[in-house]
Amino acid sequence: MRILIRTSKWAIWSRRIASIAVPMVVIPLVLHHLQLLASDSFLNLAMITLAVTVMGLISALIALVRLWIIGDQGWGRAISALLLCILCLIPFGYAAALLLRYPETTDVATTQRQLLPLVFDPTTRQMSPPRLLDDARQEKAFPNAKTRNYPLNAAQTFALVARMIDDQGWEIRGRHDPTGSDDPGTINARMTTLLGFRDEAVVRVSGDATRSSVDMRSASLNATHDLGANGLRIEKFLGTLDNQVTDLLRDNPNINQPLDADDDPPEPQP
Repeated sequence: MRILIRTSKWAIWSRRIASIAVPMVVIPLVLHHLQLLASDSFLNLAMITLAVTVMGLISALIALVRLWIIGDQGWGRAISALLLCILCLIPFGYAAALLLRYPETTDVATTQRQLLPLVFDPTTRQMSPPRLLDDARQEKAFPNAKTRNYPLNAAQTFALVARMIDDQGWEIRGRHDPTGSDDPGTINARMTTLLGFRDEAVVRVSGDATRSSVDMRSASLNATHDLGANGLRIEKFLGTLDNQVTDLLRDNPNINQPLDADDDPPEPQP
């Protein structure tokens, strides 16, 4: 007499749920990056996807336990469902780690925000009111997000800033070159985060013929928590600028000397 070994229903359903969870993670993320899905809808879909993924994970674990005890078929389905659900949970785990690590904010600046105005795009909805940090919390979370002072004139520093922004591939939305000590230069640029949220950064360069200061602001346009992206962006950008200025001064030791009225500025060596 032949004994039939049935396939576990828990294994079957866990595999089906996991197969649904994968496109629920990928498709909204791609659409959000392409700006074909609003951020509010993206977040709502993310919560639904999380619930479906957790349900699939629990179903897979139950299936594995029952398969071990009862001896039904379905090990392949249950294990593949478990692995797919764990894979789908990686983005949520990454976001959760950032939520726990960084304070809730959507706008970080090195100086007064009135000096670093953002450019608003009329084709997008108005940004939510910014969530700001006090000086103590910002210092603790992003200690290197501070004003930089360099022994270069404003035009030289602005040229470095503009080149760095081009290298980053950010979308420039506004640019004003410095023309004097009372007319600082600014560049506004847009970028997209890993999760598809749009941010805007503005860099301000002020100074005179022998020195310059650089301030930066970075703000989320459609997120309620930036997951540390804005503060980290400022720290990384200004840290790279520090290195660029150091290299420039090393290779051009006389570049920061004051000029006579009739002299042309020295050309920096690459």
